[in-house]
Amino acid sequence: MEISNYPSLYQINTRVRHRRFLSQVDQAVGIDSWPDSEWQGIAKQGFDWVWLLDIWQIGKAGGSISRSHEAWQEGFRANLVDLSESDICGSCFAVVRYQTTEELGGDEALAHVHKQLNQCRLRLILDFVPNHTALDHPWVQKHPEFYIQGSTQDIDREPQNYIALETNQGRRVFAYGRDPYFNGWPDVLQLDYSQSALQAAMIDELLAIAPRWRAQRYGDADFTGSLRENLGGKTIEPFWPKAITAVRKRFPDFVLLAKVYWDLEWTLQQQGFDFTYDKRLYDRLRARVGYPVREHLGAGLDFQQKLARFLENHDEPRAAETFPHEIHKAAAIITFLAPGLRFFHDGQLAGKSVHIPIHLCRGPDEAVDKELSEFYSGLLQTLQKPVFRHGKWVLAKCCPNEQGNESWEHFIIYCWQDEGKVTWIAVNYAAHPGQCRVVWQEPPINENPQQDLMSSKSPALRIEINAEQMLLDFPAWGYHVFTLQNR
Repeated sequence: MEISNYPSLYQINTRVRHRRFLSQVDQAVGIDSWPDSEWQGIAKQGFDWVWLLDIWQIGKAGGSISRSHEAWQEGFRANLVDLSESDICGSCFAVVRYQTTEELGGDEALAHVHKQLNQCRLRLILDFVPNHTALDHPWVQKHPEFYIQGSTQDIDREPQNYIALETNQGRRVFAYGRDPYFNGWPDVLQLDYSQSALQAAMIDELLAIAPRWRAQRYGDADFTGSLRENLGGKTIEPFWPKAITAVRKRFPDFVLLAKVYWDLEWTLQQQGFDFTYDKRLYDRLRARVGYPVREHLGAGLDFQQKLARFLENHDEPRAAETFPHEIHKAAAIITFLAPGLRFFHDGQLAGKSVHIPIHLCRGPDEAVDKELSEFYSGLLQTLQKPVFRHGKWVLAKCCPNEQGNESWEHFIIYCWQDEGKVTWIAVNYAAHPGQCRVVWQEPPINENPQQDLMSSKSPALRIEINAEQMLLDFPAWGYHVFTLQNR
């Protein structure tokens, strides 16, 4: 099995995909009944990993809260106009037990899917949610001390962040799981990592999951994980270095991808994560200004090659909704031809524009956006070229074409080098035409592009190459991907 330095990941919303499959077969079966062509098609597109989002067992409490929490209902209906109660299954992150839900066929069905993926030379990624648990997780009764707790005064003051529950040790007040900058999520409780016993129990959970889903041929198992800052100002002994050391001691090929924001990417990489979300690149692309994007890509390669690059995922809006077509294409060229893990979300390749909340198990029927579908088909073919999987990446230095012309600041230009050939990626990430030049460090043999791989369909896009430099004149959001032979 070829191991890429820069793999591609395809994330599937499993419950949504399975509901669609059940509507076609009209019988209750598990995900092991999905046709082989499902996985073969993903492999043929050049993906290395498949992330089956939303397979674990969630509790009754989570589903009930998702169906009754008024603040969420408006968003559900906005995304699914014919919403019914049966479409609201509960958040896939309100986990009560790390066992495959019976609606998907249980652990036996997942084991069969894992085998199918191995046969297609695909690796499996699964979720691991260490920040919080469902309200009806067994620990709430047996180990309430594992959770951040509060008082009746906290509930009175912040009812959106606390809940009182009965436990085997009496009535306790628990803090909802939350993002530090937003109100709590009422379907989960925040774990307290200042408790050493909780850390030990969570490592045991991780170790218990890992061997069940080790790839039979390649001996690997992949999970996502993140750890938000603890609440309450308590001192926390770092969890991930211990957890990762314990797992890798038994499973050396174990790979972890961290969903992490707040500029903690480097910290978690140093603690042992193989990849971390690159939310900063995504946010800068959404701002539609070129020079901050180029500044971000100026970071060290030791950092960048461990970033998971994306334009959408289960938390973010659809890229087709966020970016108009021309900006979408330019942003995708920058994102997915850069070094790192290339992270694509289910439906993105078809240009779907309606985000499906993680509480729902059905999405709307949307027509394929032909223009975006053809673009992504070409991008995936380009990504399969060896230079983008194993080559050496270099960010080019952009210079002004002429004094007083500042449009060069919005160009993002970089190249990949492999076996004497250099593949260039150039984008004018701006709402106006721009000009830029790049002075050669090593002049090319041929001053004409040897192969045009991808390009904006615009006659206004021009590149002039001579022995000293490359001059670019691009329209708004223009891009060009091409190869040259080095001397």
